[in-house]
Amino acid sequence: MKIRLAQLNPTIGDISGNLRLMREAYETALQDEVDLLVFPELCVCGYPPLDLLERRDFIRSIERHVEDFIASTGETGVIFGSPVRNRNGAGRPLYNAALLAQHGKILQTARKSLLPTYDVFDEFRYFEPETSRKTVSFKGVKLGITICEDIWNNENEVIYHVYDINPAEELKRDGAEVLINISASPFTQKKPELRARMLQNHAEKLELPIIYVNQAGANTELIFDGDSMALNARGEIICRAALFGTGTEDVTLFKKDGRWDTEGPAAEVQLPARPERLFRALVMGLRDYLRKTAFGSKVVLGLSGGIDSALVSVIAAEALGPENVTAITMPSAFSSGGSVEDSRVLAENLGIQFEQIPIKNLYDAYLHALAPLFEGTAFGIAEENLQSRSRGVLLMAVSNKFGHMLLNTGNKSEMAVGYCTLYGDMAGGLSVLADVYKTEVFEMCRWLNDSWYGRELIPNAIITKPPSAELRPDQKDTDSLPEYDVLDAILYRYIELQQSREEITKALQEVDEAEIRRVLRLVDLNEYKRRQAAPGLRVSAKAFGSGRRLPIVQQWTSQT
Repeated sequence: MKIRLAQLNPTIGDISGNLRLMREAYETALQDEVDLLVFPELCVCGYPPLDLLERRDFIRSIERHVEDFIASTGETGVIFGSPVRNRNGAGRPLYNAALLAQHGKILQTARKSLLPTYDVFDEFRYFEPETSRKTVSFKGVKLGITICEDIWNNENEVIYHVYDINPAEELKRDGAEVLINISASPFTQKKPELRARMLQNHAEKLELPIIYVNQAGANTELIFDGDSMALNARGEIICRAALFGTGTEDVTLFKKDGRWDTEGPAAEVQLPARPERLFRALVMGLRDYLRKTAFGSKVVLGLSGGIDSALVSVIAAEALGPENVTAITMPSAFSSGGSVEDSRVLAENLGIQFEQIPIKNLYDAYLHALAPLFEGTAFGIAEENLQSRSRGVLLMAVSNKFGHMLLNTGNKSEMAVGYCTLYGDMAGGLSVLADVYKTEVFEMCRWLNDSWYGRELIPNAIITKPPSAELRPDQKDTDSLPEYDVLDAILYRYIELQQSREEITKALQEVDEAEIRRVLRLVDLNEYKRRQAAPGLRVSAKAFGSGRRLPIVQQWTSQT
């Protein structure tokens, strides 16, 4: 049996567009005499559709398109993901389903059993879980069809739920000869290794070949890396689709000694190193964010001469083309001469449009207007932030005037401790680095120069200069924060590993406990800022945004 894995990039809500991609892939598979074509989870509507699932007209549109698609099927069978109605009269109105169709008919509707309701997932809000799992015979092979979490079971990166059922094992007991899993599994930096190890564990334990098809592309903050693959019954990966792209992979099932298995030598797949996979994920996330929304194709950003805005400029130029990127440097009385010149050199290296708008007159006008209220007070945070807000006003004016989306250039370290200005440098339609720690920004920039481009694309002065907001004379980030390697070590343990202060103090014995207490308090106190931040691209197991839900009004802190 020839099986084709179709790694698609669906768009949420674009039902006709998604079906067009599916039809094109199906017609090609039919011509190539493929026996079974497999698409990702909820590929008809895109993942995650969220409260669109509560709209009756949305569901009716899905049903019409699905009915037409199934009617067009011929000899090639197809498995695809779609919401289907729960017609049992009890429970939630929908199932998250995988439909197997051939010759104009549905041969099986397999419904998702394990509905993730943690982090960015909220499937139990919309779907009814399946309570029984059965195989289906297709062209002489008993298929065990599962959907995403059904096969992850209790092997997720961060364990929130422990499930008391294992759908893959149940399907094996029901006679499954091959397991097929359709997924919409978001990318995190560790996910490719975790995913392969999880699938290999299942294949080895159950002694079954596995076909795994995952969605590619990005929808809002979620990035899907694809990484579809086929494994034999010994847990060897026979074929594996490229990360961060679309396309197909073919695998053949054959019968030997009464058992079905995949055919072919083990695939030699070299996964990208961390800086490369992170860079490619962010490029895909930004590109799809603009392509799948009404923002158009052009962006504007503030280019400060610092490393964060430099990296965002590179990502934007790579994702959208340099002709679609405008960078504006806005020096103040506290800006170093190198900041402007470094920005200019970077813009020239990238080939992006570069503009300079000094903010001194605007800043002075704000101070003059506030003079009656500020009289007799010392220069402080209010005056520093006025500079950032002056820049935000100018950038938003350019965005409004020309329809270019403003990119926010802040990183996860700053966002975590509130080292950012509301209505100033927090402005933007998308925060590209919101889930990237400062140490990772440095690592990525060095890698870009050394490996991706092989030349000094980002001026070395930008990478080596001490980070500074340049809002007061001789200011450095370390005036207010620990060194970033220390800060990020604390933040990673607190935010992503969700460790307590005591656990962090024990793990980081070289760091003063008072410093740890101060950092955790800053994280706790700045939830109100993060709630007002631009959407950010998610690349970790615990990102700020929809997957991290903490109350603003509360009295518990890490110090309690």
